[in-house]
Amino acid sequence: MKDYILKQLQSWNYDFPKESLTITLIHFVIVLITCLLIYWITRRLVLNHVHKLAEKTKTKWDDMLVKENFFKKLAALIPIIIILYSLKSILDHYEDIYPIIYNTIEILLVVTILQLMISFLNAFHKVLETNEKYKDKPIQSYVQLTKIVLYIIFSIIIFSLITGKTPMFFLTAMGAMSAILLLIFKDTILGFIGSIQLAANDMVRIGDWISMPKYGADGTVIEINLATIKVRNFDLTITTIPTYSMISDSLKNWRGMQESDGRRIKRAINVKISSIKFCEPQLIEELKNINLIQPYLEEKQKEITTYNKNKNYDSALKPNGRSLTNVGIFRKYIELYLLQNDKLNTNLTCMVRQLEPTEKGLPIEVYAFSEHKEWVIYEGILADIFDHLLAAISAFELEVFQSPTGSDFSKVSL
Repeated sequence: MKDYILKQLQSWNYDFPKESLTITLIHFVIVLITCLLIYWITRRLVLNHVHKLAEKTKTKWDDMLVKENFFKKLAALIPIIIILYSLKSILDHYEDIYPIIYNTIEILLVVTILQLMISFLNAFHKVLETNEKYKDKPIQSYVQLTKIVLYIIFSIIIFSLITGKTPMFFLTAMGAMSAILLLIFKDTILGFIGSIQLAANDMVRIGDWISMPKYGADGTVIEINLATIKVRNFDLTITTIPTYSMISDSLKNWRGMQESDGRRIKRAINVKISSIKFCEPQLIEELKNINLIQPYLEEKQKEITTYNKNKNYDSALKPNGRSLTNVGIFRKYIELYLLQNDKLNTNLTCMVRQLEPTEKGLPIEVYAFSEHKEWVIYEGILADIFDHLLAAISAFELEVFQSPTGSDFSKVSL
């Protein structure tokens, strides 16, 4: 390497005049001291005032620009520009090495401008993230795409400075390599398209609760960027999903529930079919002691007695005419119990219904809406309702279906 440098210097055949060298060194020292002085004044005096001013103002833009070191990079830009414009006079007698040094400083200037623009974009992104209007939008995807475009443009400019060819030469070469570029940036392009569709159709926002079983995701969206979407699951794990998959695969977004007036409760109790029967008068009298259904039973008894009498039905045989059943009374009891529950939103659908009987019994389903949508509170309300119903069902001489266990088989006599 040393021999190569010596040969290169000898090939230039420089005959350095002492006077020219002295003048050049003096000129260089003056410019260098001037640049360092300007940089020091800018960093120490101007930037301090800018930072203090940013702290006093109410706007967030200047604070974010300070955090991203935008003004520090701007201060570094000034000395580079001074050196670039002073270089011609400094290297007046050394025209052979002037283009090399000039191109090097030009590249340094381009890189500094790129860093300056990236800092501005980062500040722009953080400002929009704190804005209520945009905080749930996929701004990061567009910022990342802009950064990619900037890196490509500035890379072309740097290669143009190094090779001495025009930027159009590299753009033409990129056009010829478009198929390869499409293959390389396939995920980026698909992610960008996905981000646009997500934003245009308002499908997913930051903070939404989404479920995607295919990817094992069930939690809150914490980040939307160009290639991926990050979901913090309820077990505090992080699932990363390709952005385009939000468009191509099935997605459940719980935002509608969160923005509504209630969260749905939809759960059934399986009643053992063999325990369903017509109510005997003694059972009805016992159930009248339950305050919630006493008015209903008294009114229903009168209605049924009048109906059977008018139709001349023999009430001694229960299938004749109309009769009360324990499962029917229990269903009415659940309905009244839900309507008087102040933790449910009874302005929304509130009902109790029978589902199709199965080998596991007759499902009696509760369909209602909780006023509270927070997960912990909602689960507490749901548990309280079914704790009560499971405990109360025996009063109606009903049984809950349960698959036989080991203890059940041990009771069977051989």
